[in-house]
Amino acid sequence: MPQDNATSTARASSRPERAVDGSETMIVLRRTLQLLCQQVGPWRSALLSTLAFAALGCSPDESVPPAAGEGQVQAVVGMEYQAQYSAELLYAQSCAHCHEGQVSRAPHRSMIQIMSPESILRAMTNGAMQQEATGLSEAGQRSLAVYLSGREFGQSASAELPTCEDELEGAFDVHRPSFASGWGFDPGNSRHIPRDVAGLDGDDLADLELIWALALPDALRVRSAPAAAAGRLWLGSHDGTLFSLDQATGCVHWRFMAGTEVRTGIVIEPWEAGDPDADPRLYFGDFLGNVYAVSARRGELLWRLRADPHPNATITGTPSLHDGTLYVPVSSLEVGVAGEPDYACCTFRGSVMAIDAGQGEVLWQSYTLPEPAIQVGTTAVGTPILAPSGAPVWNSPAIDAARGQLYFGTGQNYSSPASGSSDAIFALDLKTGDVRWVYQATEGDAWNIACELEDDSNCPEERGPDLDFGAAIILAQTRDGRDLVIGGQKSGAVHALDPATGELIWKRQVGRGGIQGGVHLGMARVGDALLVPINDMPYGRTVFEGEKRPGLYALDLGSGESLWSAPAPQDVCQGREFCNPGTSQAITATDDFVVAGALDGIVRIHDLGTGAVLWRFDTTEPVTTVSGETTRGGSMSGAAGALLIDGRMFVSSGYGLHEHMPGNAFLAFGIRERLRDHETQPSAKIR
Repeated sequence: MPQDNATSTARASSRPERAVDGSETMIVLRRTLQLLCQQVGPWRSALLSTLAFAALGCSPDESVPPAAGEGQVQAVVGMEYQAQYSAELLYAQSCAHCHEGQVSRAPHRSMIQIMSPESILRAMTNGAMQQEATGLSEAGQRSLAVYLSGREFGQSASAELPTCEDELEGAFDVHRPSFASGWGFDPGNSRHIPRDVAGLDGDDLADLELIWALALPDALRVRSAPAAAAGRLWLGSHDGTLFSLDQATGCVHWRFMAGTEVRTGIVIEPWEAGDPDADPRLYFGDFLGNVYAVSARRGELLWRLRADPHPNATITGTPSLHDGTLYVPVSSLEVGVAGEPDYACCTFRGSVMAIDAGQGEVLWQSYTLPEPAIQVGTTAVGTPILAPSGAPVWNSPAIDAARGQLYFGTGQNYSSPASGSSDAIFALDLKTGDVRWVYQATEGDAWNIACELEDDSNCPEERGPDLDFGAAIILAQTRDGRDLVIGGQKSGAVHALDPATGELIWKRQVGRGGIQGGVHLGMARVGDALLVPINDMPYGRTVFEGEKRPGLYALDLGSGESLWSAPAPQDVCQGREFCNPGTSQAITATDDFVVAGALDGIVRIHDLGTGAVLWRFDTTEPVTTVSGETTRGGSMSGAAGALLIDGRMFVSSGYGLHEHMPGNAFLAFGIRERLRDHETQPSAKIR
């Protein structure tokens, strides 16, 4: 799959008929009249002409016992009937075959019902379901949104978030620039936060408690890794909002609305501490493949561009910032659209784009497949097969300034034949984007969503096994001074390469592997300890052999030998729906411990030296938010690993996607007495 969260799911073999004119009007009429054929019996002659029934394949001499309430049948074909039944019929014919549990990657209807009608509508107009909603009018989309949410527009159940009282400029502390250069905290993506930056050590954990909680509005998942600086946090949301929050209280300084879901982490531009004129930029990408630069102080848009013209392009991996250039990984959701038997699969090819971070001008774009797709055959139903395709990039690039290189991993091909650049680690020239070397970990991997469906005519002949590099590549140095490029794969294997040549130095099989990992979304490294989270969740039709090993593992960086193991407890879920013990979310390490959020909704802190659990918090338990409402988290996944700074730990919880527990909680932990003694907290109010 092109990324962990490919939410653009395909229609199953019994897909709905499409109206020729691109609207749902004829679909509604046809389904409505077919229902009448079965329900109204002898009354139909008073309602419809024989010609209409013949066109619908319903004979005038059919006789069906009258339905209850037959005296009201005269109004059935009027607007009252359409208003009552059109949304239900549209859902049954266009949505139910994916969202009632038949397609594992599609959010179940029970999850969608948690959403507001506004959020559901956004998903159809410019979000995950845009492709599926093609042909529905605005009225039809709004009708479906109301039907699924169970409430009208303007009746959101989310409380208003508190707004900070302080003046906007005065609340930005220029003496506290960011410690991190990006999602991986350093150019090599170590996910390591030093003790003096974190402000917490192992002895502090006994007093660590929840300080405040935020319920992100209209969200089923929290997957955007926040950035922290100047006393603020910047956090992207499922509903497309970028929030500027106060670290101490969670109040909102400003909001910026992107086009759709902000799924990447937020990257902040560095500045000199104390510079009174500092106005750093924030960088991120959205679900539709747009890249943004926004003022960190004011929330104003500075520039925006689309990373790829392909209609299914998206950005999942966080861009990397280095020396004034933004390096953007580009992925795709075409893997889902390919489930349509009549869709000519596929044309997308993964890439990394280099952008002048100040001006928003493209410097170069390097594709994982050097040539565009061409037709190479036809499927069993006569649909063209286009190849090569896929090899998307959905992880944050690692920067090697000394060698002038960047490193990233790719996913599988979408169509046959598979290429030599799928499931691979790339090294590119920082200045030109030229490919220096490619290491392919798994050959012959071509897969798309059709392989999970009853009508699998668009499934490539390789049929997977879909073993991407979803976790970011790490560049690290061993105790004896040797540099290594480290890649964790969904197969459960960890690969260590020579950065100069791409030659394999060592390989270690840590987990069994699976479509969601194995290693899914992010490892960490502290000194010579490489920390490896393993999911090993059963998922989809592919069967992976061997024993499941969900949990957290430590390897010696130089040799790949095991240092310790912390298998996940198997008795936590207790039959809870969408609960799983594996660790999918990116992890974070300090000098003393490792923070790992799991799919069972529990965040655990492990001792760095032994793996022993020192502290745990169940994010699925209800908490009171800064708005006064009650919320809870869910499964913890995506690249939004924990962030620790100045004695606080920020945790994201909820992942209503791919058979995981939904939630919308953003949680702040700390030692209350210490924070009270050392900080004057800004007040907040509802505005």
